[in-house]
Amino acid sequence: MTIVSTALRASVAGLALLTAASAQATEGGGSAYPMGAENFLMGALPPPGTYPLLYANHYAADDLHDGQGDSLPIDFRLRANVVAPRLLWVTEQTILGGQLVFAGLFPLVDLDVTVNGRNDSDRGIGDIDLTTALAYHHSPNLHSAVGFDVFVPTGSFDRNRLANIGRNYWTVQGVYAVSHVDPEGFNWDIKLMYDYNFENSDTDYHSGQELHADYSLGYAVHPGWIAGVGGYAYRQLTDDRLNGTNIGNRGQALAIGPSVKWDNGKGAFVSLKYERELQVENRPQGDSLWLKASIPF
Repeated sequence: MTIVSTALRASVAGLALLTAASAQATEGGGSAYPMGAENFLMGALPPPGTYPLLYANHYAADDLHDGQGDSLPIDFRLRANVVAPRLLWVTEQTILGGQLVFAGLFPLVDLDVTVNGRNDSDRGIGDIDLTTALAYHHSPNLHSAVGFDVFVPTGSFDRNRLANIGRNYWTVQGVYAVSHVDPEGFNWDIKLMYDYNFENSDTDYHSGQELHADYSLGYAVHPGWIAGVGGYAYRQLTDDRLNGTNIGNRGQALAIGPSVKWDNGKGAFVSLKYERELQVENRPQGDSLWLKASIPF
């Protein structure tokens, strides 16, 4: 269950000072988890051992959408580049029949935001993601994992800035992921997540709870190669609160795009995915390019 935490979706706190503020779900229209980050093998973990992973992402958005899904009449531009090394430790310990798994991810973020001619940028280490999970292998083809992530507010944040690579609040995320793996046929994956966000003490803003899922569907077109589609579905379930008062601003989004994975059959693989966001409400709308790699040692 490869779970990523980056500051990819910018914490655009300065938007609260602009006309778009009333149309941005969760604080700044972003989330602790970067939607659509995962690809094939979401719920299939390797045998016991230590595994380095690498995620890289480019996200670009030029539209902010309101609660009806319409583009807001403001000049908006967001560009984020992320390189995120992740260390995965699959232990030999079993609990409730599953392998005990730990992981930590440390995103390096370069963020640039422009709103109505005002520009701001930030770069550095974003919010760290810590994972605890149990991994199950039901058959040679079917695998799953269940656990939780804690997003630690280690990235920089200033309520007066447009660009923040940290969100300045803790998030706890429950996760269930399942993968069907067939090197000669259809492959599919889904990772279902539920986020509880704590309050940002600097802004007294409490982002609502979020339900979302990453998905992939592909076919083995050649030995070691899988091609298909992937993306995410997102829905905010509870209202945002500011100074203890409900202010609504629930967001939603859907994304889809082509995906490909190469696997050498010995633990090394690289996947590449492009996503286009659709049906967006109360959030930025843009495009993502994801790369994920495993290089065992």
